[in-house]
Amino acid sequence: MKIDESSHRIQVVINRPTQPKEPATLAETVRASANANLALVFEELERMIGLHEAKKNMYEIYALLKMNLEREKKRLKVEKQVYHMVFKGNPGTGKTTVARIVGRIFKEMGILNKGHLIEVERADLVGEFIGHTAQKTRELIKKALGGVLFIDEAYSLARGGEKDFGKEAIDCLTKAMEDQKNEFICILAGYTEEMNEFLQINPGLPSRFPIHIHFNDYSVDELMKIADVFTSDKEYELAEGAKEKLRNHLVRVKGDLFLENFSNARYIRNVIEAAIRAQAVRLVKLADPSVGQLMTLRSEDLVFQSNSQQL
Repeated sequence: MKIDESSHRIQVVINRPTQPKEPATLAETVRASANANLALVFEELERMIGLHEAKKNMYEIYALLKMNLEREKKRLKVEKQVYHMVFKGNPGTGKTTVARIVGRIFKEMGILNKGHLIEVERADLVGEFIGHTAQKTRELIKKALGGVLFIDEAYSLARGGEKDFGKEAIDCLTKAMEDQKNEFICILAGYTEEMNEFLQINPGLPSRFPIHIHFNDYSVDELMKIADVFTSDKEYELAEGAKEKLRNHLVRVKGDLFLENFSNARYIRNVIEAAIRAQAVRLVKLADPSVGQLMTLRSEDLVFQSNSQQL
């Protein structure tokens, strides 16, 4: 209560409590505390559509690394961490892109000194005669030192029977991970079920890959956002009719109970590139197409392949 002496009136002043500030999310905390270069990498990760589990894991790893540095400053015990990972999911769900970001994050955190990505598959690792596989695998590991060795469709190394050289590549890889700890990070990637089976073929594999990240298929809304990104990056845009046609098609595709191995963002990219070619054929008859015509992809430009291999 406040008394105004000049007018002899009593004024009542109500002190309203201020609204409590919403606690910062882990993502906001990380981006606020990271150095400038690292913050840019995290912002790039955050802009990616979907990938909620991958983002969560990257923020948690950063938090762990930062707290370990704080523990070292205060002379507390810090256990060495193993950062080899398994990425599980269908094609086109962002596994390779996130692997590349992992390398950059770990470089900025001081875990890796280069942070580059070496992407390989079975043919790059497996040789044609005895001893050739170990040589090829060691050479690729050497190239990956200081960065990330990303092995796509890693389960294919276990296919081919007892005498197949793929198992030699696995043995060489597990030995290098033991001998050259923290000198490189190995990421195995592939379909979920196949990767689960693959990890059981060698008793030493599961313990060497403590971080497992599942990459979910994109929802229809997320796929539409990806289509917008692809078109705008190429300075095109989907007309409203084209957007409606694409959405209806994706709803049918996603609702197909017998559909397997849908390629997600890769499928959208193929659809957009095919539409751009169709638009070119449509406009080539015009002597002087306008900017709007050159930028707009219309409904008739979208042609969807029924062949399941296109998915």
